[in-house]
Amino acid sequence: MTSDVWLPVPPAEIDGLPGDFTYLHWEGEAAFPGDPARCVFYGVPYMKSAETCVRPLKEMTSLRVVQTLTAGTDHVLPALPGLPPGTLLCNARGVHEASTAELALTLTLASLRGIPSFVRAQDAGEWRTGFRPALADKHVLIVGYGSIGSAVEDRLTPFECARVTRVARSARTTTRGPVHPMERLPELLPEADVVILVTPLTDETRGLADAGFLARMKDGALLVNVGRGPVVDTAALLAETSSGRLSAALDVTDPEPLPAGHPLWRAPGVLITPHVGGPTSAFLPRAERLLRAQLERFAAAEPLENVVAEA
Repeated sequence: MTSDVWLPVPPAEIDGLPGDFTYLHWEGEAAFPGDPARCVFYGVPYMKSAETCVRPLKEMTSLRVVQTLTAGTDHVLPALPGLPPGTLLCNARGVHEASTAELALTLTLASLRGIPSFVRAQDAGEWRTGFRPALADKHVLIVGYGSIGSAVEDRLTPFECARVTRVARSARTTTRGPVHPMERLPELLPEADVVILVTPLTDETRGLADAGFLARMKDGALLVNVGRGPVVDTAALLAETSSGRLSAALDVTDPEPLPAGHPLWRAPGVLITPHVGGPTSAFLPRAERLLRAQLERFAAAEPLENVVAEA
């Protein structure tokens, strides 16, 4: 009897899947597509709640791989200790870099150049001109210099920034220059005109951009968050944006979804997009390539890529 693989996209749409498994399609519906106890490879549904994503895990007693289609794994990581020993948790490195980096640049440029105010003026039929900040000659600080952070810098390069500073969990050297450790943020923040957050949500990054972090940013600086909402202290951000000292562009918020009437919606200088960094036309082809490649390795008993944790 073959083992089951649960996939969040229809298996028939992925060419070249290895024939060693029974493939079942599940995107978080109330009914499971089969017996969870037979599942050995679980492709986590995309853009579903954490509760939905972890619901079948306690019954997956034969599980060996949990594969997310997100760069972050914070929505399933808490369930890892309850999984069969040796179960691997893999993320979607390589799927979201281009789209998320595109949005980071879009939010940065839209905020600096005042695009939201132009849209409102167009709706009102008003011609509102004037000078706006440019990205050119700005100092940009990227906090969370992994594959997405590197992709953000790829797209910053043509915009003639004065400087790009890179920060990650630990120091290292790249072909572009040094990556500084998080411990250096207090001295780096006051120098930056734009701070782009691309960090995953971990115990270390939760609340990273707190009142102290924001207070160190220079007057008039822009905070861009395309990582996870709880990386930013919402109350502290509201205090800084309400005073007009800082502006912000957020693809992720805390809470999320942001409820109607929340003060962030009307905070001055805040641009919000509804967590759309990943879901673009680039997503599905890349997600399908990742799933196929991982299943080929799994079927051949080869090491998997993108392993972030093990039960």
